[in-house]
Amino acid sequence: MRHLMQLNPYFKRYAHLLCFGILCVATSTVLATYQGVIIRNLTNAVCNSTPKTHSIFIYGFLQILGLALLSGVFMFLMRQTIIVMSRHIEYDQKNQLYLKFQELKPQQIQTYTTGDLMNRIAEDVSRVRMYTGPAIMYIVNTIVTVITVLIFMLSISSSLTLLVFLPLPLLSIFIYKISIQIQKLSHKSQSDLGLITSKAQESFNAIRLIKAYAMERETQIEMQQQSEAYRKSAVALAFRESLFGPLMTLMIGLSVWLTIWQGGILLSKHQIEPGNITEFILYVFRLTWPFASIGWVSALIQRASASQERINTLLHLPTPDANDAKRSIMEFESIEFKNLSYNYPETPHAALHNITMSISKNSIIGITGPMGSGKSTWVNIITGQLACSDNSLFLNNMCVNTVKQRNWRDIISIVPQDIFLFSDTIFENIAFGAIQNVSQSEIIEAAKIAQLHDTVMQFKDGYQTLVGERGVMLSGGQKQRLAIARALVRKSKVLILDDCINALDHVTEQALMQRLKHMNRFECIIIISHRLTQIQHTQCIYYFEQGSITECGTHQDLLDKQGSYAQLYALQNEL
Repeated sequence: MRHLMQLNPYFKRYAHLLCFGILCVATSTVLATYQGVIIRNLTNAVCNSTPKTHSIFIYGFLQILGLALLSGVFMFLMRQTIIVMSRHIEYDQKNQLYLKFQELKPQQIQTYTTGDLMNRIAEDVSRVRMYTGPAIMYIVNTIVTVITVLIFMLSISSSLTLLVFLPLPLLSIFIYKISIQIQKLSHKSQSDLGLITSKAQESFNAIRLIKAYAMERETQIEMQQQSEAYRKSAVALAFRESLFGPLMTLMIGLSVWLTIWQGGILLSKHQIEPGNITEFILYVFRLTWPFASIGWVSALIQRASASQERINTLLHLPTPDANDAKRSIMEFESIEFKNLSYNYPETPHAALHNITMSISKNSIIGITGPMGSGKSTWVNIITGQLACSDNSLFLNNMCVNTVKQRNWRDIISIVPQDIFLFSDTIFENIAFGAIQNVSQSEIIEAAKIAQLHDTVMQFKDGYQTLVGERGVMLSGGQKQRLAIARALVRKSKVLILDDCINALDHVTEQALMQRLKHMNRFECIIIISHRLTQIQHTQCIYYFEQGSITECGTHQDLLDKQGSYAQLYALQNEL
């Protein structure tokens, strides 16, 4: 239950709906319970038949009808307040989670699968809504019903009331023990469901690879194994929850039998009237649903607690840039590395070691080196995807850890190695990179620079062509050019191309590089590539090897040194 305390701010926000809903619950319950008094009077009228019995029945029927209508109205208002409140909380929670996802750094959530994150924002939030809505509504209904019925019962016979409520302590013990098991099983069930969601998403995204390697059967077996694990946990959970219903029925049946048995004894002693027995039976049945719902509500609470715990683990992750005193950057002047080193938590060796370099305004820089030399780590640090130690990276002569990342990212356009395209039109995918609203002419201009415009115009729908899931309708080169156009339309100060044009043919590559070289839009261009033809005309080239910069200089300077760069250049020219 302590995990559900996280919801208190929401309850305060919608206190007006909650309070009015509770008032409606109480009013509806009292009106419905008072019908027992009318039933008692009608029963006594039958037993004591008089000439006025007929008129008493008509009057009693009208009273019951009026109370039922009023009770129904307040029950409707109850749902329109408490259930609506739960929908508002669900909406706010999903927005809060999504905003949290946007604020977190990649390394903070890299231990979670995509399916698990989707499950938390969808399934877990929905289960919490069942607590903030139906569970709270029925908890209030049960409490008010028990108090109201207890008052009416005690006014008739305290001994009979005590006998009817005798089974309740045993019921409470049973519910407590089962609820603990339900919470554990619910947590496991949600985790298993997250694994299934993640596996299904991976299979959908990799369907071409699965078919190419004829791995359909193996993939199906893995999915069946995960589904079987979820089935077992779900069945075990359903079994625990199913124990509540029969116990409720047994308790109500026992209470009715005790009412008739003890009521008959009291009636024979003239301590109660015949109508009191029917009134008591009605009250017992009034308690049927509240007590029957105890098990269901208890299961809802335990499920919600397990789900809220999973949600809290994400919400409690520290958010970068929490310090409002951090400085802003609006222009680009320089980037400087001073003995920067970086270790990934799970690896003993440094990915980067003593990196010292300076990138000034109006420069074009090339970065190259063998695979695993630290180039991608360097890019992730410079774009704020990975955190570095203090006084190792300076932006405009300010330590990066004192600068607001949002401002820094606003002046950077990056085309990553792993290009992601949305299942939308070419136009919308390019426009996604714009910081502000962008016109169609600007989209077309960016596409022309990226050597994409002529290709797009060959499509039937032009820029309104749908690219499919992750750009499945486009070739590798078309995806890369679209991603470059997206970065160009952003109108930022720094452009970073992270080994993102290797799928282009030589002619298209040269045309693109020439256009980029003569652009005045960017104040700095950084090109990371294995193909030296893409960086040989840059002003300075840095050669990475085993996490360190082993060579730097112009293309000709590095050839004259006859080092690793020259060997790589000779090898590529031979090929």
